[in-house]
Amino acid sequence: MSEPRWLNGPDQKAWRSYLTGSQLLTVQLDKELRARHGIGMAEYEILVRLSEHENRTMRMALLATDTTMSRSRLTHSVARMEKKGLLERFSIPEDGRGVNCQMTEAGWELLAATAPTHVGGVRDHLVDLLEPEEMESLGRVFGKVTAHMREIGEGPVETPPSDVAPTTSAN
Repeated sequence: MSEPRWLNGPDQKAWRSYLTGSQLLTVQLDKELRARHGIGMAEYEILVRLSEHENRTMRMALLATDTTMSRSRLTHSVARMEKKGLLERFSIPEDGRGVNCQMTEAGWELLAATAPTHVGGVRDHLVDLLEPEEMESLGRVFGKVTAHMREIGEGPVETPPSDVAPTTSAN
């Protein structure tokens, strides 16, 4: 077995800054959504992903992959959201095992109410801290990371952007 390629000082510093910063950012965005709207980042992301698909509907398996959640975690989250009237699940007639998840009108209204809070937090805690060139670099860097992870089997190759303003259409 070969010797690991250890991180040098600058690489280690950058890696730890990324880990700490991304975790703190996620916690803050989650806290803001919970305080103002009673949902967390995971639930928000489910609503966003559904809003980007026709009839605000997706197969549960694709939704799990798209949100990077395990199927079990997604099932529990969707069940909680279903009890709140935000989502509905139904069997896919042409596929005996498939289940679709669809956002209800109440889910759409919640997404429309929460989107400004989320986008405001992303701006306050990330976008407005960086120069435009730094945001472009960040996009390129994580575009490469995402493409690599998708290539090795971690989800769909293409995912739509998740921080766009909701539209009034069903997409």
